[in-house]
Amino acid sequence: MLVIQTISAQAYELVRERILTGELAPGVPLRQETIALELGVSKIPLLQAFTHLEQDGLLSSHPNRGFVVRPLCAAEAEEVFALRLQLEPDATAKACLTATDEDRNRAAQALTALEQMQDEGETVRHVAQNRAFHIALIRPGAGLITCQTIERLHIVAERYVHIHLEPDGRNARAKQEHRQLLELWIAGAAKQVRVAMKDHISGTRKDLRKQLRGNILAHSTS
Repeated sequence: MLVIQTISAQAYELVRERILTGELAPGVPLRQETIALELGVSKIPLLQAFTHLEQDGLLSSHPNRGFVVRPLCAAEAEEVFALRLQLEPDATAKACLTATDEDRNRAAQALTALEQMQDEGETVRHVAQNRAFHIALIRPGAGLITCQTIERLHIVAERYVHIHLEPDGRNARAKQEHRQLLELWIAGAAKQVRVAMKDHISGTRKDLRKQLRGNILAHSTS
C-alpha cells in the first residue's frame, strides 16, 4: 500500500530516528534552523513535528531554550511497563477469544514484518513495528480507550525497547517470545496468552532496571 506522508510527518520520522539512535543527545537544545536546513523543510512543519514528538514523550519544551530531547528515566520506564502489565496481558487474552480469521492473519503479517526488520537490522523501524504487532494482538477484544491507552504506553516505551534490544541475544529472545505469543493467541489459549504476555513484559522491565542503573544512561548522555 502506498502511504503518502505530509512534510511534518516525514520530519517527525526523521527526527524520531535521530532521537532513538542517540544522534540527538538528551538535554541539548535542538537548533531548529539547523535541523530544518539538514532535513530540507521549513520551520512550520518542523515545529509541528517537534510538537508531535513532545506529545509522544520524546521532547520537552522550555521557555528561552526551546525543545530538548528528554533524558531516559528509570522511574518513567518503571511506570510505563507497570501500566502495561496491568492492561496488556488481560487485553491480549480477551482478544484471542474474539479474533476473526482476518484478525489472525493481520497479527501474523505484523509479526512477519517485525521479524524481517529484525533480520535486516532495522532497529528504529523495528520498535514501531513491535508496537504494531502488540496492538494487533489486543485490537480485536479491546475498546477504543483501552486500545488507545496501550498504544500510547507503547509509544512512550519505544526508546526503552530500543535500548533493551542492544545487548547480544535480546533480538533472538524477543523473536522466540513473540512467536510463542502468536501461536497461543491464534489457538485461543487465553490463560496461556495472559501468562506469556505477562512474562514477556516483565522480562523486559527486569532487564531495563539493570540497564538504566548502569552504563545505558551514561551512553545516552554522551
